[in-house]
Amino acid sequence: MSFTALELYGKKELLSITRVRENEKKIGEEVSFIKKFPDDLIENKSKFVLLGIPEDIGVRANFGRGGAHTAWKPALENILNLQSNDFMNGSNLLVLGHINLDQLMNKSFQLNNKTEGDIHKLRKLVEEIDEIVFSIMKEIFQHGKIPIVIGGGHNNSYPIIKAAAKSSSISKINVINCDPHTDFRKKEGRHSGNGFRYAFDENYLNKYSVFGLHESYNSAEVIAHFNSLPERLHLATFEDIFIRQISTFENAIYNCVQFCKDSECGLEIDLDAITNVPSSAKTSSGLSALQARQFIYSVTKNIKPIYFHIAEGAPVLAHIKADNKTGKLIAYLVSDFIKTMNS
Repeated sequence: MSFTALELYGKKELLSITRVRENEKKIGEEVSFIKKFPDDLIENKSKFVLLGIPEDIGVRANFGRGGAHTAWKPALENILNLQSNDFMNGSNLLVLGHINLDQLMNKSFQLNNKTEGDIHKLRKLVEEIDEIVFSIMKEIFQHGKIPIVIGGGHNNSYPIIKAAAKSSSISKINVINCDPHTDFRKKEGRHSGNGFRYAFDENYLNKYSVFGLHESYNSAEVIAHFNSLPERLHLATFEDIFIRQISTFENAIYNCVQFCKDSECGLEIDLDAITNVPSSAKTSSGLSALQARQFIYSVTKNIKPIYFHIAEGAPVLAHIKADNKTGKLIAYLVSDFIKTMNS
């Protein structure tokens, strides 16, 4: 298997974006790196593997706004510049690098996602991304690591879940996804809106729970599908939690955890879920950054996820072009995940 799309990072490159200061220690000064993939994973002792997938083809193949390819670099910079202290250090984190999809991205820029023929071509490009992501993720899982993946569109959930399931002794996994959308659209060609549907129909995804779903932004067909399979598909809607207050925030998380805790479980968050975060489908009515962090903490504490995937952040879409908030928010979410896993 060729892994030519994987761009590995070395010490010099990581330190070049770490702001080293006297009498301080940053995460970027302590993280590990490897020179050869996957061979060096065997000897590497780090528990967590950080990987970027800077692409937005899947989003545009779903008629969405591009920009999700811009989250990785600011996220990495903010993660590396976290302080190393008693609460968290970098000794257990391998910064692998990112999947270089420039060639496919350049092809996609020649296509118009408003025309049927070009949409079909964009979705074919997503299938190519699926294969690349799957092959790399499978190696990470098979070497016993816990991947932390920063996208990129939510289309990447499918190859991540597939890789996790094929590396599992039970051949399928559960997933909890904090997202205004189910991303469970019909199998009409691959895009960011149907990754979980493909994984479910192909039996890599056993139980799927969506937290914070926005009722008015999901189709009747999708809702009916969830209602028809309550033993495998679960919804906790934003309106039930925060508008009608049928369930408390804490109880809604508890129910998601109880639904999925009987098996290995992945954890996903779409930054569309958080109010005013620049993303492919930015919302003005969503979770606060604080609630998103509490969600990550509570789920991670009670399930101990086998991976963490952050999707669809798009700093380039910020009204303020010098936006640093998105990368910093991702760093908060990643540090919350690692701290909780280590506790």
